[in-house]
Amino acid sequence: MHHRVGKKWIEAGAITLVVACAGGMGGMGGEPRQTHVEPGITVLLRDSASLLAGKRVGLLTNQSGVDEHGTSDIDLLYRASKAQNDSVPAPKLVALLSPEHGIRGTEDRTNLANGRDARTGLPIYSLYGGTVLAPPDSLLDRLDVLVVDLQDLGARDWTFVASVVYAMRAAAQHHVMVIVPDRPNPITGMHVEGPVLDSTIAFAGTGSAARPAHPTALYPIPMRHGLTMGELARFYNDILGIHADLHVIPMSGWRRAEWFDQTGLPWIKPSPNMPSLASATLYPGIVWLESTNLSVGRGTGEAFQVVGAPWLNAKRVVELLSDRNLAGVKFEAERFTPHDPTDHRYGGKEVNGFKIEITDRDHLQTSRIGAAIIWAVARVNGDSLRIRPESFDLLFGVPSARAALVSGADPDSLIDASLPATVRFEQESRKYQLYR
Repeated sequence: MHHRVGKKWIEAGAITLVVACAGGMGGMGGEPRQTHVEPGITVLLRDSASLLAGKRVGLLTNQSGVDEHGTSDIDLLYRASKAQNDSVPAPKLVALLSPEHGIRGTEDRTNLANGRDARTGLPIYSLYGGTVLAPPDSLLDRLDVLVVDLQDLGARDWTFVASVVYAMRAAAQHHVMVIVPDRPNPITGMHVEGPVLDSTIAFAGTGSAARPAHPTALYPIPMRHGLTMGELARFYNDILGIHADLHVIPMSGWRRAEWFDQTGLPWIKPSPNMPSLASATLYPGIVWLESTNLSVGRGTGEAFQVVGAPWLNAKRVVELLSDRNLAGVKFEAERFTPHDPTDHRYGGKEVNGFKIEITDRDHLQTSRIGAAIIWAVARVNGDSLRIRPESFDLLFGVPSARAALVSGADPDSLIDASLPATVRFEQESRKYQLYR
């Protein structure tokens, strides 16, 4: 794995410096090399179905939980529960549980209500209120197994990971087995980068009025962690002392260097504003801008690929960003109009903005891109830029960086400052890895 320092790279482990070169796989276009990857749900039902035999099963998933043919886990497990087999007792699917955005991934709001699945008639327990919630005791008392199949995005700020952690902890307390059928890290398992969450912010305990739970700030890990959801489950089960009876079902055929579009699996939006792999690739750094009064393109088809505001001098910002020669991307001024944006920023208004075009995804570092954008906007339109302190600190992970960026500190130096902790995490997390 590699970590960039300015215009150079550190190879973790050997700690050798090499000059970053152009080339690689290039941008998001072209014909990606296709491989046959079977997600964990396929492997579970084919090779490890005995874990479910005769068990009362709860399923925490959403629209991203599908097999390689795009068939929903809900349908797969429901069919299995109705199958007749004299030698192996069928599992009984008892209930569905949903994370942020709901069971079908269409909701972009808090306090989602419980419901009932129209296709199966099963009850749906929402695990997203004002923040991530644990499964209710009344449900866990009726389960033998909790299957958790959610698409991670490869970024610390992705709330589905908190849903897995809170579900594992509650399941462990009720002696319920947890099965995590794994699926790819869409932005590869090779790139670990970005600031490590400050330990004074990290909190993975049960929320209270005195200290609310923050699902984007569980533990001191880098912004881009390089792990799959199954590997994260192994990591958190150990590092947080959860001690759940955890069974991670590895994928078949996936390699750490593969991007999602190389797997042959169908891309299904894991959330309403994650339309493509390009958006997912830029998300780990661009999501920081959600703590500002800039639009990140919600309400467009290019969320997290465009940035703008009516007051922004986009041309000048693009000039500053282009002068930095950030690896793997280029910037172009582009006006855009958000339509019904869920962040309520500039809906129906044409805004001055710019597009971030990926030119070499294997060499870009989203943390440097995000930090550079905040720095450039502060230099050009500092009087108009607004940053919500608590939100920024939770997303970026380093409170001191906020004032530094606004005051003109070099953004690369802020990212470089966390490099030793990032390299240390990458090395220490290897024991939880399931793939080469």
